[in-house]
Amino acid sequence: MKKQHLIFVFALALFLNTYALAKTPPGYNTPIPPEIMTPEMVKTKHLGTLQFNDGRPLKETADKVYDHLAYLRAIEVFLNWMPACSIEAMRVGHVKSGITKSNQVAISEQLMDSNPLFLTGNTDTVYASTILDLEREGPTVVEIPPKCGPGTVNDAFFRFVVDMGAPGPDRGQGGKYLILAPDYNGIPIKFPDDNSTVAVQVGDVKENYYVVQSPSYTNWLILRGFLVDGKPDASVNMFKEGLRIYPLAMAAAPPEMEFFNLSKAVMNTIHANNELFYDELNHVIQKEPIGLVDPELRGLAAAIGIEKGKPFEPDDRMKAILKEAAAVGNAAARTITLDNRDPATFYYENSQWKTAFVGGDYRWLRNGGAGGRDQNSRTMFFYFATVNTPAMAAKIVGAGSQYAWVERDSKGRYLEGDKNYTLNIPANVPAKDFWSVVVYDPQTRSQLQTSQPFPSRNNEKDDFIKNDDGSVTLHFGPKAPEGKESNWIQTVSGKGWFCILRLYGPLEPWFNKTWQPGEIELTE
Repeated sequence: MKKQHLIFVFALALFLNTYALAKTPPGYNTPIPPEIMTPEMVKTKHLGTLQFNDGRPLKETADKVYDHLAYLRAIEVFLNWMPACSIEAMRVGHVKSGITKSNQVAISEQLMDSNPLFLTGNTDTVYASTILDLEREGPTVVEIPPKCGPGTVNDAFFRFVVDMGAPGPDRGQGGKYLILAPDYNGIPIKFPDDNSTVAVQVGDVKENYYVVQSPSYTNWLILRGFLVDGKPDASVNMFKEGLRIYPLAMAAAPPEMEFFNLSKAVMNTIHANNELFYDELNHVIQKEPIGLVDPELRGLAAAIGIEKGKPFEPDDRMKAILKEAAAVGNAAARTITLDNRDPATFYYENSQWKTAFVGGDYRWLRNGGAGGRDQNSRTMFFYFATVNTPAMAAKIVGAGSQYAWVERDSKGRYLEGDKNYTLNIPANVPAKDFWSVVVYDPQTRSQLQTSQPFPSRNNEKDDFIKNDDGSVTLHFGPKAPEGKESNWIQTVSGKGWFCILRLYGPLEPWFNKTWQPGEIELTE
């Protein structure tokens, strides 16, 4: 009884205290909770003093708030629409290189060197790359040759559409894929399981296709071929002899394939980091269907004047806001990427090695979606990388690929081009196909440009000097250590760098972490 009395007294005291705070101000008939009221003057850190008259913002305050809202939304547009602008930059890069039709394909015939600007492109597989325009060309057929390595189609928001080749439903046996536009209907688009095809009437005969429907008109097709005896020739021939891309309407007489050599090409595929970013986005929104993204994301773009069917013509006020927002958005993306503080990003305790697919999900969903989307992790990935596929995030022992990247030494200091470092790769690297380390420029997030055309080392191409225990010590610095040239990757004085460790055909010791790369150690 005494306990119940105390509870009653406490509840009464709480009520009376709350009631005492909720006074009846002039102009009201009842007590008003103070927390719902707005003072005449509010001091803020970022906007200074805001002034109100009976809760109504004065004009100076309203102008300040509207500018700030536009600024905040423009920053969010930069961070959230980055995947779309990255694909748009990829499209523009191809077009400027003369690749304007689906039957025109860029191939890195002598592998990808440091001339083309591709976000973390690798030096170790043969790339075959093109842009599909399903609005212009309609349903498009992609014939994949046997023995094709990992291949992927990504939509105009850099989302996964379908894998091809080794991780795709053809399982490296080759096959025909049919990519349908978002507004196409008439052909079943779901096949019974991952290895089944759909019979499609083509002229007088039926053909079997792996059929998928993309949410967008613009799609990026990227295929990779492995080295044979350390050389690209076999994969180059595989693509030139077996890769065919054409509109379904031209299946009876497909156009001849045209191949462009990507090696040594001067080509930019990276989105703008200034206010031109918003012009890139405007092209995407005007081109793609309304259903490309949800209304919330589309509404962010519309809030700063980018809306389908309307001209994007920012006035001087908005131009100034967009310029500032792009600068801050870029700063945010760089900070999230190169000064990441999320423990979930790191592979191991007390290590600098990071994953690009935080949470092991190619959609960056937290706890299977219960925690929503990890927006910082998605930003990090698309700021420095391309190709989005579950095959890069999932555990697929002996197939696909896995990646780890690092931008700091073992003490947590940025990697500097005028210093010398070592990296120990322990013996028995768990990679069925091959492993490599490639060095990148933190500015362009593309391969570091040095006197070495390929800033990398690969166990299939390079004749390493091995340690007694079978491990390999890689060296980084402006000059090669005497006698260690085959283990050396050049860096540039005055420039920073980061690197990516790639494992193709990753094996169980990678996934259970019984094998772990060493840390990058400063040697001077």
